[in-house]
Amino acid sequence: MLLILCVDLDDDLGRKTGFETPVIGRESVEAAAVALATADPEDSDVNVCFQGIHLYDTIDDESVEVAVVTGTAAADVSANRKVGEEVDTVLASLSTGEDVRALVVTDGAQDESVLPVIRSRVPIDGVRRVVVRQAQDLESMYYTFKQVLADPETRGTILVPLGILLLIYPVAILAERIGLPGSALGFLSGLLGLYVLFRGLGLERAVDDVAERLRVGLFGGRVQIITTVVAAALVVVGGASGIETVGELLDPSPVESAAAFTYGAVQWAAAAGTVAALGRITDAYLEGSFRWRYLNAPFYVLAIAVVLHGVSAFFLSLPFATLSYLAATLTAGTLLGLASTLAFAVAEQRSAEQSGTAA
Repeated sequence: MLLILCVDLDDDLGRKTGFETPVIGRESVEAAAVALATADPEDSDVNVCFQGIHLYDTIDDESVEVAVVTGTAAADVSANRKVGEEVDTVLASLSTGEDVRALVVTDGAQDESVLPVIRSRVPIDGVRRVVVRQAQDLESMYYTFKQVLADPETRGTILVPLGILLLIYPVAILAERIGLPGSALGFLSGLLGLYVLFRGLGLERAVDDVAERLRVGLFGGRVQIITTVVAAALVVVGGASGIETVGELLDPSPVESAAAFTYGAVQWAAAAGTVAALGRITDAYLEGSFRWRYLNAPFYVLAIAVVLHGVSAFFLSLPFATLSYLAATLTAGTLLGLASTLAFAVAEQRSAEQSGTAA
């Protein structure tokens, strides 16, 4: 059996005509539709009722029943609940041994929000949306826009930039009236651009994560916060030193520029890497998660720094940077890395053996 369900989520039928709902049967639905059309000819639910009657009259290959179910004026969760109760009433009134399926008739996306409630009670064969041709999709657009405005995240993403854009013109006029320089408008435009870029790239979550780690580090006594700040400062100084070294060359080639920048910055970068590694090692020791292999990090940094210093000095043709000096720095860096790796691997193995013996 096919049950044609006409849905009036905001109960226009009950409020405007006084009909008791649910309304079951073709004659009763037609009387209710005429009463609603008489009370409010512009109500779209009139079309829903007549569409249900039309479907009832055109389907002749199976048994059919038509009914109107309504919600409440609030059109919220309570309305969905009331629609569910009226669907139960309609199903209980059907004296048939056949399986019942539903064809739902609505007038827009808002009424279709109740479909899960109906589907939980009876299988749905289809949905028919009835709209006036001259206003097609108007209610759906309104309902979608209403949902967008109800979402706090969407409001912040769409309305905030839109509001800032609308404020730029009056702010520019105000700035001109009070004699502010044009840079003020440029500053506002820059802020808007940064905000849009920030939201567009989804950086808010990354910033929140960094802030949370910083908060935990500050209150958890992490040395790594201090060493990270110091390392960042050393990197900045190293970059400035590298740029200054490049500036001392006369018409350098790209290779010479890269070698000069490396030569001027490598010692500062090595100091930054060593400080950062020591901070991480200290925190690991305090947390009880220290491993001997962690001590390789500062030695690896120093080994890489020695190699880069020798290579960059050689390409700059400095007086002391002979081929022998280059070979010595490459050898020293390699031996330093190998020695630290072997030494701390042996130390970690012996520590593990001692722990196993003690256990």
